[in-house]
Order: sequence, then C-alpha cells, then structure tokens
Amino acid sequence: MAMVSTSVASGLRFSSLKSERSQSLSTTESFFRQIGANLRVSSGRKGCRGVVAMAGSGKFFVGGNWKCNGTKESISKLVSDLNSVKLEADVDVVVSPPFVYIDQVKNSLTDRIEISGQNSWIGKGGAFTGEISVEQLKDIGCTWVILGHSERRHVIGEDDSFIGKKAAYALSQDLKVMACIGEKLEERESGKTFDVCFQQMKAFSGTCPTPPTRISFPGHSVGHPVQVSETNSDNISNWDNVVIAYEPVWAIGTGKVASPQQAQEVHVAVRDWLKKNVSAEVASKTRIIYGGSVNGGNCAELAKEEDIDGFLVGGASLKGPEFATIVNSVTSKKVAA
Repeated sequence: MAMVSTSVASGLRFSSLKSERSQSLSTTESFFRQIGANLRVSSGRKGCRGVVAMAGSGKFFVGGNWKCNGTKESISKLVSDLNSVKLEADVDVVVSPPFVYIDQVKNSLTDRIEISGQNSWIGKGGAFTGEISVEQLKDIGCTWVILGHSERRHVIGEDDSFIGKKAAYALSQDLKVMACIGEKLEERESGKTFDVCFQQMKAFSGTCPTPPTRISFPGHSVGHPVQVSETNSDNISNWDNVVIAYEPVWAIGTGKVASPQQAQEVHVAVRDWLKKNVSAEVASKTRIIYGGSVNGGNCAELAKEEDIDGFLVGGASLKGPEFATIVNSVTSKKVAA
C-alpha cells in the first residue's frame, strides 16, 4: 500500500477525532456518540500498586506475526534470541512463523511461547492447492491462527463472510483465533472507521447477511466463488478462544502508528459493540489488542490505555530483544499507588 505521508499522519494523530466528528455522522457513529457518556476514560483511573489496568479481564497478550520473512538461518538466530530473553510472566506470548518454518520453530523455541499459523483454510483439507488446513496446523503444534489480516483482505481479496467462516471452522476444531479488523486510510478520513470495524465484527460473530463468498485476486474484476456452508449464524459461538486485533491498515508497515488516543477510542467502541451485540460477559472477557507499526519505542505509551490489552506485532517481532521489550510493556499497565 502507499506510504502515509508525515503530514497526513500528523493530521491523523492530532486532529482525526475532530475531523471525523465534523463529517456527516453515519448511523454507527451517531450511536457511538450517544453512548459516549458511558464509556471509560482510562487516563483518569487510578488503582493499587501491582493491579493491571485492563478493561478486558484476560491476560495481556502479545503476538508476533513474522509474515513472509526469514530463512532457516535467520529464524534459528531469532529463536535463539527469544529463548534467551526475560519475559514477564503475566503475558500470553505467541509467534507466527511462515508455514514452512513452523516445525523448526516448534522444535527449538521455549514452551513459554505458543505457535500460531498465519492463515488457515475454510474447512477440512483436500484438493485446495497452496492452502493449509486447521488440522495440519494442530498436527504440527500450533494453538492459534491469525485470520482476517488486512494483507489477506486487501491483497489476496478475502471478503468478510469468507473470513468469518474460516474463524468459525478453526474454533470448531479447537484452534484459537486472532481475529483482525481495521480500516483503510480513506475510510478513516471519510469518518467510516467504526462502520468498517463493526461490519468486520458482524462477519466474525455471524450477525450480518451472508453474501456469496468469493475470493478476488489482483487484476481480476470478478472473484472466484467458493463452496461453503450456507449458514453464517453464530460464526463465533464461543468467544473464549478469540482475541480481537485492531490494525488500522494505514498504520501497518508504514511506520505510522495510531496515537494511543485513536487506538483507545476504537477499542472502546469495539468492546461496546460486543456488549450490545454479543453479551456483557464477552465484552468484559475478550482481549482487544492493537497492531500497526508497534515497536519498542511506542509500546509503553500504547499499553497504558485501558482498553489496549496487548499487541499484534509485525516487523519488530523479527528482532528478539525488541519483541521482548514489547511483551514486557505490560509493566506500563501497573498502576502506581
């Protein structure tokens, strides 16, 4: 995707809230304004020493998405670095190597860190060239899978319905899911951030109408239909094994990160969506993590926000010591007396 200019990023950091609200508000944004008085303001909350200020009731969570990077040699070095760093105990840590290196990583990485796939097929394996099944991921030792990442949505062309069904199948086979959502730059600038994120959430939860599921590829105007189940009722019926990753597309790999306030605003909105559309219990328990150019320099400030329950890390996860810094940013949530 095109790089976001410094001036654009600056405007997004310091005036996006003002500019979004000056737009003609969409239905969901009007809804968000109406409930705004009831939303938490984390900066004003203080607690006892040692208490973690998190809106979600689960552990802090940090995932490392290695994407299509690495060689046997470089991954061996990265695993060695991860094995030697000190990680805070009260954090769930997961890394997602390229498929061809999962076995290498599983056999050499400390058990302290879990392994995830970067994608999985919509159902049981078979004649699907180039795909990997949930059953294969589990067989090789994965406990998680990343689904709905923007690169799968906007480069490969996977649609909301297809992604929701993949999540449902993974969960039905007891593979936990990092469910990714997030808006593109033009969607944020036009005030559609919440619309986009809520629509993606609807597809995961199975609360939206099911269009024909297609996969579209760059250069092709018409997607290829995929045979899937006709129903999308309750795509995710059990949220215990789901972590939601908010990743604004304009911040992924660009070096431009959402400000803590921008990220917190969306996390609060998503948590409230869960409360109103799933249940208050799910809203309280589900971890909502942030991804988008997270690094060792900005993680501490982001982690201080009450509704940011961790991170999904890209490039910085390829550097063992920096990834450890991000994992250990959980200490920023320890509220001073």
